[in-house]
Amino acid sequence: MSQLIRLKDIQATHRDLIGDDYYDPTHKTAYGVNEEKIGKIEGALVEDTTGRIRYLIVDAGGWFSSKEVLVPAGLARIVGDDVFFDSLTKSQVEAMEEYDHDYQYSYKEQYEKDRQAFTADTVPAAERMDIEDHAYDAPNTLELLEERLTVNKDRIVAGLVKVGKHVITEERNVDVELEEEHANIQRTNVDRPTDRRIGDGGVDDTVEVQLEAERARVGKETYVSEEVSVGKTAERHTETIVETIQREELDVDRDGNVVDREGNIVDHDGITAEDVRRARGM
Repeated sequence: MSQLIRLKDIQATHRDLIGDDYYDPTHKTAYGVNEEKIGKIEGALVEDTTGRIRYLIVDAGGWFSSKEVLVPAGLARIVGDDVFFDSLTKSQVEAMEEYDHDYQYSYKEQYEKDRQAFTADTVPAAERMDIEDHAYDAPNTLELLEERLTVNKDRIVAGLVKVGKHVITEERNVDVELEEEHANIQRTNVDRPTDRRIGDGGVDDTVEVQLEAERARVGKETYVSEEVSVGKTAERHTETIVETIQREELDVDRDGNVVDREGNIVDHDGITAEDVRRARGM
């Protein structure tokens, strides 16, 4: 019965068993069903004879205040620095036993506990599932990522135009032709007899004539002298934006050599490519 060892322990004691280009999920962000963030990966358990990753140690702090559980590695989907468990639900994790750092786990014993946890009565019927053997195979699909530029446009205030009005006071001269009447007295000497007596008409007889004159009366009327309309026109110009993006490319050694993360061939005396494939279960 094969024993399960923490990945960080086998890194220190059996480095030759796992090689230099193994997958280490430690500290990656973990997501459950519907891509709900549940916590992070605290490590992995591997077989002591083959070095194959069988379980991921998941800190489900996003669902529970503090609980670490063992999730079969084959249920994981790796995308960059994120680990997705597309079918893992909160009820399933609640039915799992909490991971004990000091306990010596065996593959067969944990295999049976998985079948009990994923089909427990506390798990809703729609979420119960039978764990297949391939659920314990570590993900061997690596998704290559690339960055792409996304350009959006923001509307900003580039300028402000205000149009108002103010009052200007000025004097204007207007020539007006006025007419006025003056008294014109004409005296004519006559010599004719009359029946009237001096004093018959009264001592104070007078003749009044009204003299008229025109006087200028100035008024003011308001007229619209000008109309001002304010509009705007749009002009287009092109800006060139320079940004650095990254993408991942696949490194493949077609001669069966062991290649490290930098692409260098690792020379292990007495170890062939077939030995490495066999040790990893490939």
